[in-house]
Amino acid sequence: MSEQETIRYSVILPIHDEQENIPPLYMKITEVMESLGEPYEIIFVDDGSRDQSYRVLSEIFEHDHRVNLIRFRRNFGQTPAMKAGFDFAQGEIFITLDADLQNDPEDIPRLLEKLEEGYDIVSGWRKDRKEPWLTRRLPSMMANGIMARLSNVPLHDFGATLKVYRREIIQGLPLYGELHRFIPALASWAGASIAELVIRHHPRKMGRSKYGLGRTTRVLLDFLSVKFLLDYATKPIHFFGFFGLGALGTGIAINLFLLYKKLFFSTKLMVEHGPLMLLGIAMVISGIQFLSFGLLGEMLSRTYFESQGKPIYTVREVRSRRKEYKESTTRDADPPRP
Repeated sequence: MSEQETIRYSVILPIHDEQENIPPLYMKITEVMESLGEPYEIIFVDDGSRDQSYRVLSEIFEHDHRVNLIRFRRNFGQTPAMKAGFDFAQGEIFITLDADLQNDPEDIPRLLEKLEEGYDIVSGWRKDRKEPWLTRRLPSMMANGIMARLSNVPLHDFGATLKVYRREIIQGLPLYGELHRFIPALASWAGASIAELVIRHHPRKMGRSKYGLGRTTRVLLDFLSVKFLLDYATKPIHFFGFFGLGALGTGIAINLFLLYKKLFFSTKLMVEHGPLMLLGIAMVISGIQFLSFGLLGEMLSRTYFESQGKPIYTVREVRSRRKEYKESTTRDADPPRP
């Protein structure tokens, strides 16, 4: 592949402690991508692996000019790893999948065919997941149902990493935390068209899963952040103002009622309506606080949209045969470790 040749596909693979799975995965990906007959590149992102993953990836890099290797200084997580791949990729279409061999590269052509029907994103659906039902499948079904309803994106499987994207849809999307699984929701907000296809899902044969039941809670909390960003990122006063006006109105109504009782019936308020009076005062204060939060949120949202750009990962090393990455090691990189 010449430097001037336009890259059609960028295959992006986050890697974390997958030394046994990398060689067979690489062989399957190259076999599938070669069959497509279009220029492609593979971007491995080593997310702070502590096993021999980097050594295995380095050997692959030395023998395949289409391979690019990004190495993080520590484990940042799957979202930063995918973000690094997106930032580096030059292809017109991005392809992402897990490195544990549970995703099947042979499904990639089917997803690409669906994309050519005019969609911006095609997401895989692990309909027949090869994982424990109680600890993995049931929590996932519940979380996916909640996310589909709240985001208005009718996907069955937000967590499937095997997806294909058009480049212009991905660039510029804010990614941090666990937001890689919410890319369809974020892209839908920007007007992207999304489709879903059933894909194969294989049981893990080598290595150890990095995901546990506790991750479901973190995913749901991240989704609440996404929901807020999608609906109120540019208008937080609409969210906080709703509660603020409700609380303030209730508090004023209570206090007017108590004032009426005091003026016309000489009621001893603290004796007969002490709790109600305290509630009225608390509601007024809460209403003012909510409105203040909304106004502060408006100011912060302006700052957020004007000052984005803080990196969510740091790179130890980039190895590539691109013109702008002729040196195998970045200027400030540490010596490579085996």
